[in-house]
Amino acid sequence: MPNFIRLIIGFALLGGSVALFYFGFWPWGILAVLLSIIVIITFFFNENMLLAQWFLRKDNMPKADMFLKRITNYETQLVKVQHGYYNLLIGLIQSRTAPMQSEKYFKKSLALGMQMDHNIALAKLSLAGISIAKRNKREATMYLAEAKKADKNKLLADQIKQMKDQMGMMDKQQQVRYR
Repeated sequence: MPNFIRLIIGFALLGGSVALFYFGFWPWGILAVLLSIIVIITFFFNENMLLAQWFLRKDNMPKADMFLKRITNYETQLVKVQHGYYNLLIGLIQSRTAPMQSEKYFKKSLALGMQMDHNIALAKLSLAGISIAKRNKREATMYLAEAKKADKNKLLADQIKQMKDQMGMMDKQQQVRYR
């Protein structure tokens, strides 16, 4: 319910800005339009998730985790489209501290669905890394192929190549052990 209140406030501000323009208060009208745009955007993109993404890019995991923990119940606080992204962000933070526990978040983010192909590729690449750590080559190969297919803009091409190289080194190590 709080999400819809935010949307109502945003459209009320937009209506107020139209009234301000009508009565000739242009500077206040422009300010009201900007405020309404910010309020409406935060309906679709949760501000805590935006800040968590910012701190993830800056490699500041404690602050990113702090902003994600502000979302107590993501099913009610976020729009349904954001559920997969929320689990992806939690998985990325968990992968730094407890990599094997992050697998469930990546799988859940894929199950809930994400719209951007590079985020799907990132989740599958992370699952491939976890599979390599578990020494499950077949699963890792499957996830790498799916990540390569989902990475249409080649944003993760270097990381996919590194994972394939790691798998090749894993094969060499296994061959040495069996001799």
